Amino acid sequence: MSVSLYYSADRAMPRTDAETATVERIVAAHTSSFPYQDEEGLSLDDDGTGPDGILAGSTKLPGDPGRMLPVMVHVLGAVTELRRALPGAEWRVHMDDLDVPWDEQDGYAFPGMHDADLAAAFGDF
Repeated sequence: MSVSLYYSADRAMPRTDAETATVERIVAAHTSSFPYQDEEGLSLDDDGTGPDGILAGSTKLPGDPGRMLPVMVHVLGAVTELRRALPGAEWRVHMDDLDVPWDEQDGYAFPGMHDADLAAAFGDF
């Protein structure tokens, strides 16, 4: 059984050229710093979904619990940057059927996701 993160943004106004360039920079930076070459990272579709879609994508999370948390942290960090780069959009970020909470200060994250003890515990699997 696989678990995936899904992310999308809708807005009546299409992305500007400057926003598209910023999205491309964010994707390139997160792709080059992704921790695992053999796992799926941030993956955007060519277009958003629907008539107002300005961004959409998904990431299949690793089955290995020791890798799942670092991948989730990395991808949600990228999606947080993307949200901040595309003002005025309606965002939907979820892990299968579970919405990922948004916090203005911390961005997208599940409670405890940045806890070093939790990350170490996952690494022990």
